[in-house]
Amino acid sequence: MGKKAGTKSGKSVPQAPLSVNKGAQKKSKDSLFEKKARNFRIGGDILPKIDLTRFVKWPKYVRLQRQKRILVQRLKVPPSIAQFQHTLDKSQFTTLARLLKKITPETKAQKKERLQGEAKNSKSNKKGSQLPKLQYGINDVVSAIEKQQAKLVVIAHDVDPVEIVCWLPALCRKMNVPYCVVKGKSRLGQFVNKKQVSALAVTGVEKADQKDLDQLKENFTASFNENVNVHRKWGGGIQGVKSYHITRARQVMLEKEAAKKTGLAM
Repeated sequence: MGKKAGTKSGKSVPQAPLSVNKGAQKKSKDSLFEKKARNFRIGGDILPKIDLTRFVKWPKYVRLQRQKRILVQRLKVPPSIAQFQHTLDKSQFTTLARLLKKITPETKAQKKERLQGEAKNSKSNKKGSQLPKLQYGINDVVSAIEKQQAKLVVIAHDVDPVEIVCWLPALCRKMNVPYCVVKGKSRLGQFVNKKQVSALAVTGVEKADQKDLDQLKENFTASFNENVNVHRKWGGGIQGVKSYHITRARQVMLEKEAAKKTGLAM
């Protein structure tokens, strides 16, 4: 009685499969270029270029440089070391570099040529006792400062180990010698034909450049020698992004609790 007509077992016949959209099929046939999905599996299409910076295994010296930079930012740095983070800006360094280039000491080839010329000319064969106008190296710079011969001292900010120059600003302040801190010991080395130099001392300039030297001495005395924030302020203590947000969230919660206790919360 319960069997449906047209079937022997009484089960319903399954519906016919859905027909393909004729319009879409016709459109794909008419198009000039058929769309084909890319396959990026093994042996498939070439992967697009992506930034692999975070996946590169950098050399050990690069990793140490970056780790040291992060540690200097995170840890509290004493003032004697943190003072080297206060450096000249671009405009000040340009003015200083223009003066240092004028008093750059002669190279070995220039010295040889000058001595040969003096040897040929017997009349002008007198040895001058004039001190060099630009001295470099810690021992020579310290000697010029103690003898009151240094007019201006330039120190590099990235000397390693920092114990070589960390006491030099204090000596300059004691002897009333203007000093400044410049980014890059390699940049200082270019002024004396060396690869790297930790410090320079200007012992004299030409009369035409005396005005520029006096202006630099006045500016550097106010920015470094007399600025208490440079040599007494602690450095570091900068939190990372995650630590900053965690600390800020805790501070907000404490402020809400304090507001509830005082009855100021809405």
